[in-house]
Amino acid sequence: MTSIRPPFLLPALAATLALATALPTLALAQQAPKPEQLIKWRQSTFQVVAWNSSRIKASLDNGYDKAQVVKSATVIAALANSGLGALFAPGSETGKGWHDTSAKPELFTNPARVGELNAAFAREAGELVRVASSGADAAAVKQQFGQLQKTCKSCHDEFRAAN
Repeated sequence: MTSIRPPFLLPALAATLALATALPTLALAQQAPKPEQLIKWRQSTFQVVAWNSSRIKASLDNGYDKAQVVKSATVIAALANSGLGALFAPGSETGKGWHDTSAKPELFTNPARVGELNAAFAREAGELVRVASSGADAAAVKQQFGQLQKTCKSCHDEFRAAN
């Protein structure tokens, strides 16, 4: 004997299962992340920036590869524009992520300055993508990469404790 299912039953069942699966995830998403998690995320983010920066530097030093530079610069620009400030939320001034945080306490009391530095980082990262994508020669890309590195250094000089 074959059972007859109303045509609306399958989509309704699928929607119910999707909702049942999504609700616990939505509840977790509404909870503020623990300071240790924020520290891990920001440490990971800056490791990705460092890795992509090293790939750009290697390309510029060892036979310019435009495609590689554009890929790496695009990753850096995406991270620079992702709202990095949220990773430095109150409560994550001290603690351990993958390792002890190296952010100075002053970073958490001067959001305007942090915003300025992040905006400069995002601007120079976007400009690096533009210059590299434009077909400019390696010298022009190297010059813009230097501008990007200056933004990293300025933030580190102000807000990163010596390790």
